[in-house]
Amino acid sequence: MKAPLYPVLAVLALAGCASQNFSMHSLPAETPAAANAAAIEGAAARVATQTGEVHRGGEQDGAAAAPLVTTADAPSMYSYDPWERLNRFTYRFNARFDEAVFLPVANGYRRVPAPIRSGVNNFFKNLAEVESILNYAAQLRPKHSAHGLGRFVINSTLGIGGLFDVAKRFNLESELTGFGTTLSKWGMHPGPYFVMPLLGPATLRDSIGLLGDFGVAYAIDVAHIYRGNKTYALGTIDSIDQRSNVSFRYYSTGSPFEYETVRFLYVHKELIEDAALHAKDPPPKRDAGKEAGQ
Repeated sequence: MKAPLYPVLAVLALAGCASQNFSMHSLPAETPAAANAAAIEGAAARVATQTGEVHRGGEQDGAAAAPLVTTADAPSMYSYDPWERLNRFTYRFNARFDEAVFLPVANGYRRVPAPIRSGVNNFFKNLAEVESILNYAAQLRPKHSAHGLGRFVINSTLGIGGLFDVAKRFNLESELTGFGTTLSKWGMHPGPYFVMPLLGPATLRDSIGLLGDFGVAYAIDVAHIYRGNKTYALGTIDSIDQRSNVSFRYYSTGSPFEYETVRFLYVHKELIEDAALHAKDPPPKRDAGKEAGQ
C-alpha cells in the first residue's frame, strides 16, 4: 500500500513548503564539518585524559592497567553508499516533511481510541499476508507459506476481514516477509545504500522488493481495494498508522553523525538477516518465559 502514496505525499510536501515558511532550528547544517571536527577533538581529549588517569591509578595501586579499546577493536562504520550526496539530500527532505506534516498527523492519529487503531493495524497486516504467502512459496519455505495462509483465512473470516487478530490465539504469530527477502534468498546482494523519499533507509534490493510487493498486491487486488481513489486513501491511512507506531525522531540525539549511524545500523541489520536466512541450521527461538525463570 506504500507505492501509490508517493504522488500524494509529494504534492502535500511541495504544497506545504511553498505555502508557509517554517524554521528548522532543530536540523544541523547540511555539511557539519566543523561540528564533526569538534566532536572528534573532544573525544580525543577525553581519551587522553582517561589514559592518564588509568596509568596514574595503576601506578598507585601497583597493578597493571587494563588495555584500552583502540580503533582497531571497533567495527568498521563503512557502508557502500555511492549515492551519498543524493541520499543526504533525501534524508534532510524526509526530516523536514516528517516534522512539518507526517509527525503532526501521526501524533493526532494517536488520539484515536486504541481499539480502532489496533483494528486498522490488524487489517493492513492481514492484507500483507497475501504477498507474504507468495514470497514464502518463492523462497521454497512451504511451512511458512502454509502458516501465513492459515493466518489469512482465520483472520479474514473469524477476524471480520482482518480487523481482529484471531489467529494469534491459535499460536499463529505474524511472520511477514517480502520480495526483498526473496531476492536475498536467491543470492541478490543488498546493493548500495539508498534513502527512499518519505519511506526512509533502504538498499537498492529493498526498493526493488517494495515495487515487487506492490505489483503482486495490485495484480491480485484482494477485495478490489487496489483500484480507484480508495487505493490512495487506504495507502495514506496505512502510512499514518505505521508512522504512529515508530518512535524514531529525526535529529533527536543531536549527534552530528546521525546519518552515518542510521546507515550503519540499517545496512548491518540487513547483512545479519541475510546471514540468518542462508544459515543451514538457524538458531532455535528463545522461550522468554523459561529464560525469565532461570
